[in-house]
Amino acid sequence: MKLSLAAALALFAAPAFAHEGVHVIDPFARFIGPSGAAYFRILNHADTPDRLVSASSPDAGMVMLMTSAPDANGVMKMTDLDNGIAVDGESRHDLAPGGDHLMLMDPTHPVKQGDTVTVVLTFEHAGQVTVTIPVMNKRQDPPTDGPTPYDAESGEGGAPAAAPAAPAPAHKHGTSGN
Repeated sequence: MKLSLAAALALFAAPAFAHEGVHVIDPFARFIGPSGAAYFRILNHADTPDRLVSASSPDAGMVMLMTSAPDANGVMKMTDLDNGIAVDGESRHDLAPGGDHLMLMDPTHPVKQGDTVTVVLTFEHAGQVTVTIPVMNKRQDPPTDGPTPYDAESGEGGAPAAAPAAPAPAHKHGTSGN
């Protein structure tokens, strides 16, 4: 069966993430000493707003939703995002160095450049998204549009092949699983 040129182009013009929901793009983490930070781009393809409300990881004793911002004296300070991270409908939100991020505290094993860590993100509407995050300690640039082999999405097929089938129980941000 022959496809017309227009039909063939339409097949390839469809977005990589065709369903409505949350997509996590270009994740990476940096670890220094006893903690790390994870960054990524959240795309919300749904019409309605969503919110990242918590995160957990089998690779960290505690995962916290945080932001960094300069205080009145220009010194960078981190604060807990008690209300989570809002993502408007049909928009994106970047977790990037110097801004919003996930703190990965008390690693359950040594983590070094080139390793991966698994994080389970819980969204108010989209539910859980399991993300395998590569450790890139020297990376300084913010997340991009990807695609990367580590991108993930909500719903069926939301976990990359490398992610474990059964994630650890979810921790509320700012709490420990111990």
